[in-house]
Amino acid sequence: MPRPTLFRPSAGALAVLGVGVCALIWGTTWFAITFQLGRVDPIASIVWRFGLASLILFGVCLATGRSIRLTRVQHLAAAGQGMFAFALSYAFVYTAEGLITSGVVAVAFASMALMNLILFRVVQKQTAHRAVWTGAGLGALGVAVLSGGELLGARLGPQAGIGVALAVAAAAVSTLANWFAWRGQQAGSQVIPATAWAMGYGAALVAVFGLVTGVHFSIALTPAYLLSLLYLSVFGSVIAFVIYFSVARSRGYTLASYIGALTPPIALLVSVVFEGARFGWTALVGVGLVVAGQVLLARAPKGS
Repeated sequence: MPRPTLFRPSAGALAVLGVGVCALIWGTTWFAITFQLGRVDPIASIVWRFGLASLILFGVCLATGRSIRLTRVQHLAAAGQGMFAFALSYAFVYTAEGLITSGVVAVAFASMALMNLILFRVVQKQTAHRAVWTGAGLGALGVAVLSGGELLGARLGPQAGIGVALAVAAAAVSTLANWFAWRGQQAGSQVIPATAWAMGYGAALVAVFGLVTGVHFSIALTPAYLLSLLYLSVFGSVIAFVIYFSVARSRGYTLASYIGALTPPIALLVSVVFEGARFGWTALVGVGLVVAGQVLLARAPKGS
């Protein structure tokens, strides 16, 4: 009698699942962040978020017997990753969202897949399949259509211009963080220990900046703030970033960064549930383009 075969999902299917989980988490973190705004300085909130996430990841390493020791090269890569992903990027995002709408920021982050392709092509001379370029382009176009109403409604004053520049800068430095994460991967670092150190470095850098600039470090002892902090640290940081960098290592940083294009449609759905927002035809077209781009990227050959 033949033995029953176990279902084993393909690497591509697991990557798509990972991208979906990250998008679901990051598509809801904007709602969690609203419970922190106005209560504690954003710089302090970033330190608490990634400081706690770093400690949790170090605890996971110790509990599972993973070594937290890194080589000098791996530490340098983790420091660069932390500086760009968890310090500069989030500092830019928090500041930008105080000046422009979240949709404009989403458009900027949807360009990360294209930025990754360009960066790895220029710096590492890596080539990508035509389907990858097409998928990344569809993602950026889809989010642009999705957020078109916000873009058209944004006031084009000096503050809006600064906000847009900060949003683009946040996407750009996040792309640089991917390159440092890739360098750490090439040096043999493991995802969880490297991410723990990167978040620790990022939190430390933001803390130093806050001390130098006179930021008042406080924490609001309210259920709303503490629960949102836990959600952002555990789900939005520990779980999501570990999955993100795992997908990036297995299927490439372009596919992983496409999460930035999938997040806005989910954020819109959350807005419908919690704020009573309504979908227009542009939102449906945008979601269709984003999904089409996701399919192309997931089916494309492994690459940068």
